[in-house]
Amino acid sequence: MACHTVAPAAVASQQSEHLTRVAIYARVSTSNNQSPEMQLAELREYAGRRGFQIVEEFVEAGVSGSKESRPQLNRLMIDAQRRRFDAVLVWKLDRFGRSLKHLVNSLAELEARGVAFISLRDNLDLATPSGRLMFQIIGAMAEFERALIQERVRAGIRNARAKGKAWGRPRAAIDAAAVEELRAAGRSWRSIADDMGVPLTTLFRATGRDLAITWRNTKVKERAL
Repeated sequence: MACHTVAPAAVASQQSEHLTRVAIYARVSTSNNQSPEMQLAELREYAGRRGFQIVEEFVEAGVSGSKESRPQLNRLMIDAQRRRFDAVLVWKLDRFGRSLKHLVNSLAELEARGVAFISLRDNLDLATPSGRLMFQIIGAMAEFERALIQERVRAGIRNARAKGKAWGRPRAAIDAAAVEELRAAGRSWRSIADDMGVPLTTLFRATGRDLAITWRNTKVKERAL
């Protein structure tokens, strides 16, 4: 029996051509007066050349890319969950993703729904092996960005502490003598903490109690009531 080998490029082409229904997403920000028509014209031409059926165009005009919520993008993601289309077609990645983290999460969500993603100007097609490789690279970049941010935060904390600055939530001022008087009068740790609006552990620290022992004894007494 003859065995026919299909070239990788042909496989990639077949995978992309299977995507017949596409949703177009276009956006122009508030930082310029551009019209989305330039993006739409190129995306429509590309869809026509590939034989794709445009299901709907989601257009945001005058919406900043850093905006937390974008109505048309939100609608697109909902329709993606309903599998109204096979792929999302955008002009460039920065038109779609709010940030690197948002971009990676959104692409991962689309992939989980079986919806491919094509960025025209970036030559990115997640229906192809090279596109999936690029997605892995983008994900690695996002992870690297998160690591850099975490390291900057830790460095800032270390620097602040080295200069003697207090870090974190300020501790509540507790009158240890008043607490001891209430304890001597028969008040429970729990009732004192509730009156002062502080956690039990804060009272234990303020009065120099051993946290583990005092906490255990308090729990035992509460269970006995």
